[in-house]
Amino acid sequence: MFLTTELSDPATPLNGLRFMTVKSKALGHRADLTLYATAGVTAESPVILLLHGVYGSHWAWAAKGAAHLTAEALVAEHVLPPVILCMPSDGLWGDGSGYVAHRAQDFEAWALEEAPAAARLAYGTGPSPLLVCGLSMGGFAALRFAGKHPARIAAASAHSALTRIEQIDGLIAESRAGWSDAPVDRCVLSALRNAPGALPPFRFDCGVEDAYLDANRELHDALSAAGITHGYAERPGGHEWSYWRRELAESLRFFGTVLAHPDRRPAA
Repeated sequence: MFLTTELSDPATPLNGLRFMTVKSKALGHRADLTLYATAGVTAESPVILLLHGVYGSHWAWAAKGAAHLTAEALVAEHVLPPVILCMPSDGLWGDGSGYVAHRAQDFEAWALEEAPAAARLAYGTGPSPLLVCGLSMGGFAALRFAGKHPARIAAASAHSALTRIEQIDGLIAESRAGWSDAPVDRCVLSALRNAPGALPPFRFDCGVEDAYLDANRELHDALSAAGITHGYAERPGGHEWSYWRRELAESLRFFGTVLAHPDRRPAA
């Protein structure tokens, strides 16, 4: 009956999660978010944008990845300050929107501009640092956002990232006709090499059993050759939630380190 399905894990507690639906101007229809505020959040607390992959939706990072539990534990360990997790859907276009602008809808604007604004509205907070992390298609977006909008983003991290938009073709049933064909929307390296300002700190990793390992290695090598400072790691695992759930802690620790240095905190 369904070409693909995503089902939440009943073993993951959902205590403290909030769910929000807004009418998106960028999309022209309603869109959903899952939100979570760790203990100690204030009006200036950072917002961490977590972006899911193809086939998923706003609840995936929490209900499959236990992101809220990981964040809460790291706040308790004092390696991450109190934060708001903002987990939007990608706009629910086909099997995956790519988080890029399409002919009639702007999925990048929804994720990067509207979703964090909705999270701040929900918790009554003001301007604060914005950090972005994604997996697979969401990792593609996180790294591109760092290159395209470096003044807005305090830090970025990606797990098992797609590195070129063509890689999504084998994952989605729909045509990409009408998607932005700008190089910075098609290629992570192009976005990072053509940043309109100093890049924020960023890192990415990939499992050694992941089909995108070679692409991630190529991106790492190209960035190193271009003299672009970044972090890169390879660890056991494949293109799967057991890997992303574990590695999210590394992203959040990285964000905690960045946030400990106020000079690297652009407000968004």
